Amino acid sequence: MRQTLYVAALIVSATSLVAFAEDTNTAAAAAPTDPEIAHIAVTANQVDIDAGKAALKKTQNAKVKEFAKRMIDDHTSVIKQATDLVKKLKVTPKDNATSKSLKSGGDAKKKELAKLKGAEFDKAYIDNEVAYHQAVIDAVDKVLLPNAQNADLKGLLEKVRPALVAHLEHAKTVQTELAGGSSSMSGMDHGDMGKK
Repeated sequence: MRQTLYVAALIVSATSLVAFAEDTNTAAAAAPTDPEIAHIAVTANQVDIDAGKAALKKTQNAKVKEFAKRMIDDHTSVIKQATDLVKKLKVTPKDNATSKSLKSGGDAKKKELAKLKGAEFDKAYIDNEVAYHQAVIDAVDKVLLPNAQNADLKGLLEKVRPALVAHLEHAKTVQTELAGGSSSMSGMDHGDMGKK
């Protein structure tokens, strides 16, 4: 179960919700290939690592720091797993409209967040995480899984979905805490994708 959760970040990217959500419709029409899906995964991981690093530098909130650190750790480890998988499959990740949009959307979101400070930054970062994770779950269900042709890649995507939900719930918990509410998930393991 840990390894399954550990791999979840293959699809998650925290900073490019709008770009990814818009490209979900485009990607569905264009039916991404396995090499394109692989590139989307690698790009999404790097964008989320960058977002987490930016959050660690900006926030003073312990919950936001913990969440950002988890995203950095999970996605850094998953990039290695993604690289190993594409080598095993002998697939060269192929740049595509969705991966380009993820990168540009992530860069734009990072610039937007850089202008914010304190609680305003924390709220914007976590709100984006919540919305983005929901969009990613939808993209996995409607675009990536239906179009993945390789059994290993498809299997990985199927294993990823529960961890995406766990990341979404973790982000929602932090969002509630930032709003001053209590959370029934405090102290729980929020989709640990820790090391083997």
